[in-house]
Amino acid sequence: MNGSQIGVLFASLCAAAAVNAQSMFRGDATHSGWYAGPAPRQFHRVKWKFPTGDRVMSSPVFKDNVIYFGGDDGNVYAVDAETGHQIWKRATNGPVPSTPAIADGTLYIGSYDGKFYAIDARTGALRWKFATEGERRFEAKGLHGLQPKNQTIADPFDVFLSSPVVANGCVYFGSGDGNLYALDSATGDLRWKFKTGDVVHASPALADGILFFGSWDSYFYAVDAKTGKEKWRFHAGEDPLIHNQVGFQSSPAVANGVVYTGCRDANLYALDAATGKEKWRFFNDLSWVITSPAVADDKVFFATSDSSLYHVVDANSGKPVVRQQGKAYMFSSPTIVGDVAFIGVLNGTLEARDAKTGELLWDFQVETSKQNKGWVLTADRKFNVPFLYHSNWREAPIVANDQQIRIGGIFSSPLVVNGVVYFGSADGFLYALE
Repeated sequence: MNGSQIGVLFASLCAAAAVNAQSMFRGDATHSGWYAGPAPRQFHRVKWKFPTGDRVMSSPVFKDNVIYFGGDDGNVYAVDAETGHQIWKRATNGPVPSTPAIADGTLYIGSYDGKFYAIDARTGALRWKFATEGERRFEAKGLHGLQPKNQTIADPFDVFLSSPVVANGCVYFGSGDGNLYALDSATGDLRWKFKTGDVVHASPALADGILFFGSWDSYFYAVDAKTGKEKWRFHAGEDPLIHNQVGFQSSPAVANGVVYTGCRDANLYALDAATGKEKWRFFNDLSWVITSPAVADDKVFFATSDSSLYHVVDANSGKPVVRQQGKAYMFSSPTIVGDVAFIGVLNGTLEARDAKTGELLWDFQVETSKQNKGWVLTADRKFNVPFLYHSNWREAPIVANDQQIRIGGIFSSPLVVNGVVYFGSADGFLYALE
């Protein structure tokens, strides 16, 4: 076999791995967010939509023609990928805005009830559950400048739970109790836990035996997956006054010895995976980077919150390649499928963009967003910010945030399988588009 034949074989194996790597958050343990095609460059129809009892912040995963996801109604769901018919659901005692991971016939997922569940992927039967020290959201006094400034306020934008990674007989996940956990994937027994200084709702990525994850304590960590011993840590920005520009909510992606992660200090960071040394940072003018970056073709794809920008930057230098102005905040993480990038927007639309140019190919608006109850959106689908956030006292910002979410905001990261796009919405549905 000559060199070109080897290259073709290697590429085909990589493509096959990408197609099958759809059973955990962002595709695989490195969280690249890249999949082989096909991807629909035109919208044709809603294939089906599946109703739940509350918003769906979880991102769907796929295994053996079944879609799995969590619901804020407290259930974990298994749905037939072709028909949208429910196969089973398993109740927890809290919202489930985590994305499941599936390995060896078992689904792993965390709930706001403070428990971590292992569920039979075929039947929905409980295999085991593990109690953490309890879930909570990030909180601070005077958070985001809200009043009264001496009141401790839970962050309404801390909407996700950490999504697990499964490898080598272990399952790894973060918790609101500030720990990263390693459990025996077969029994649920604790292997080790690593303590940080605050909430860990980012999802760990795993590469070369090292776990990479950020905490709301403003540190990003590299930890040995076998022992739980710290390899290095990286300190990002601090904001002791209103705690707005602080903490890692984005989950990392690892590619070619570099870790890419967003931070609420408004930077996208590229860190050397071996040492934690900063290679470059991309500053976003005080706008959070909640999205988990995708990495493909030596480019990094991500988006911002209140500046509503879609970015593509060079993976080696951080230099801008594409910059497109969106209509609303983006917390959903981009999914790159062939030559198309998919991302959810908090105004209740899913966008499909050309992966090279960033040009909008098509978008889909959920019905609740079209109805626009409470005048949440302006005529061009931007948030009606002066109307919604007319006061920063007491419950007014919380009510405004709830109105924003319930128009059908798409926090869920899209999954594309066999040309069908699956995603959840805060309108309570899981969608399948083609």
